[in-house]
Amino acid sequence: MRAVILDLNGLEAYDLSPLRSQLDELVTYDLTPKECVGDRIQGFDIVITNKTPLSADLLSQADRLKYISVLATGTNVVDKQAASELSIPVSNCVAYGVDSVVQHVWSMILALHTNLVNYSNDVRQGEWQKAQQFCFFNHPISELKGKTLGIVGYGNLGQGVAKIAEAFGMQVLIANRPDDAELKAGRVLFDTVVENSDVISLHCPLTEGTRNLFIEETFRKMKGSAMLINAARGGIVNEEDLASALRNHEIAAAATDVLSVEPPANGNPLLGADIPNLLVTPHIAWGSEQARQRIIDQTAENIAAFLQGKIIRQV
Repeated sequence: MRAVILDLNGLEAYDLSPLRSQLDELVTYDLTPKECVGDRIQGFDIVITNKTPLSADLLSQADRLKYISVLATGTNVVDKQAASELSIPVSNCVAYGVDSVVQHVWSMILALHTNLVNYSNDVRQGEWQKAQQFCFFNHPISELKGKTLGIVGYGNLGQGVAKIAEAFGMQVLIANRPDDAELKAGRVLFDTVVENSDVISLHCPLTEGTRNLFIEETFRKMKGSAMLINAARGGIVNEEDLASALRNHEIAAAATDVLSVEPPANGNPLLGADIPNLLVTPHIAWGSEQARQRIIDQTAENIAAFLQGKIIRQV
């Protein structure tokens, strides 16, 4: 049984023995250019991909291919309709990064509320050294207790973030789906979350219903002291409008781990040096060492089940 990993980049330092032990051969590539995909999947029974697209044409030409496993939760890189028609099951990895994402979200929330980055920069620039007493307060520091956290997207990630909020003594508001006419138990209207939250954390998928969910009009409804946290997908937030809202002090701060185009090789509205109170991290919320090893381990479980005539985590 032969398998190929098309894009191991980011996971290359982790233990692949759970995969190798089940296979006669495992070939790995850090990245696979589009023009090389067809050649690299030929002659393999199992193809493992993360972000390398597998189109209908490519799948139809891979005569030996029997199974696809995706090194992520999102499977939009695979033409699943074509795979189904060719009787090629597709599995993915799920919930591997919940703890990592929740930790990252709270690191951003805490950094903004304590002005951690600004104070660290002040010290590096010699401000503390010039102070006339043991400390100095150039930036506001705000406690979380008593504030309201709004959550948009209440799956595993949203629930994990909510649990920590309760430990900080925050009130939690869970947004109903913006396009859902029925108000579900325990949820409130999306506009209620927008208008009443001190912090809004996004954990919903990017769909036609959530694309540009946060635009100029949305920011105007938010409290002037509110903060927006996005560890979901870049397209949920209109980046031009967020940059404008921060520059015009319509909201107090924001942090994002995602952008609409990644990497932002051609720039991005949120990379402007003059945008105040904005933290941007390079899509790393999911990527703790433990989470990345769990991806390998889950993929090994997927393949073990396939070899036993079962399919788990099938999409």
